[in-house]
Amino acid sequence: MPAGTPLARIYFSTGRHPSQWNRFRHVGPTGARWDHHLPSSSDEPTEQDRAVLYCAPEVDTCAAEVFQATRRIDRIRKAPALAVFALHEPVTLLDLRGAFATRIGASTAIHSGPRARARAWARQLYEAYPTVQGFQYGSSMNGHAPAIVLNERAKRALPEQPQFHRALNDDMLVDVLQQIALRLSYGLR
Repeated sequence: MPAGTPLARIYFSTGRHPSQWNRFRHVGPTGARWDHHLPSSSDEPTEQDRAVLYCAPEVDTCAAEVFQATRRIDRIRKAPALAVFALHEPVTLLDLRGAFATRIGASTAIHSGPRARARAWARQLYEAYPTVQGFQYGSSMNGHAPAIVLNERAKRALPEQPQFHRALNDDMLVDVLQQIALRLSYGLR
């Protein structure tokens, strides 16, 4: 993915795993699909060097993925925010869409099937491809639209400042979020 590529990210600034627009999550694996973190002996998420940052080329995909459990874009709970940033330098992504999944012995079910299976694939692919800085995958919540998970190898590719950064409860975002919610048949709070 070339430098200058714009990416969007919705993150929570409070809650169980509070974050910032450019903070990679080092705690894992959580229930997220593409966490490549190593499981602990107690099978609980642990702090480690491996880290992830989920994003997408489109805000719609971010909203569909982030709010999939409730199917409601909640502008208040856990203080969600939207950031749009352009990659500072190119990143090398493994594209898990299309025939690649079949060629490696998986199927495109890894995009929507059991998340534990996808996490196992993420760990194996991370080790098999030491120059890969993340994966591009098909969003299971937005019609397989492109979604991206960057790993800690891509930290240098993030710029110092985002191009756009607002709390989701900012009135500036109401119209955009209403359109996204309508298109996804999600609620909006």
